[in-house]
Amino acid sequence: MSEPSDDKHTTTNPDEMREQVERTRAELGETAQALADKADVKARAKDKGAEVKERTVEVAEQARQRTVEAAGHAKEKTAEVAEQAAAKAAELRTRAARAAHTVQDKVPDPVKDRAAQAADQVRDKAAQAGGVWQEKAPEPVRRQTAQGVRLARENRMLVLAVAGAAVVVWLVLRHRKG
Repeated sequence: MSEPSDDKHTTTNPDEMREQVERTRAELGETAQALADKADVKARAKDKGAEVKERTVEVAEQARQRTVEAAGHAKEKTAEVAEQAAAKAAELRTRAARAAHTVQDKVPDPVKDRAAQAADQVRDKAAQAGGVWQEKAPEPVRRQTAQGVRLARENRMLVLAVAGAAVVVWLVLRHRKG
């Protein structure tokens, strides 16, 4: 602030005194402004709020960037897993088709004829049961059944291979008993 007045430092020159007065006024003005800034709680709160807002925006942007990166990584992993699952499903379909052909090649013609007759009977009975089902089954149960049917249709070769193998096993067991 201002320096203490000593007889040694005082000047009698009017120009020097004016300079000293101007310096003292400037220092006093700065000191008064600093005190006013400290006393202005509203302005300080506003400044602090602006700082907090700025930091919040920065943190939110960083979080957004991390989220975008994580979503991209998850999308890549999901695509990778879906690709692997599709490859495995194709491999299983191929194996099931080979197994079905092997079973069909080994089954004698009379057994194939009986299986075709049984399949026709099953279709007829299934059509009858389907009519009754549509009339009496609750909606949630019908939805679940429709989903199961859709899956069976999508994996028809696998279902046919399993059904063919089951018929062969049944016929073999029946033949041994009789």
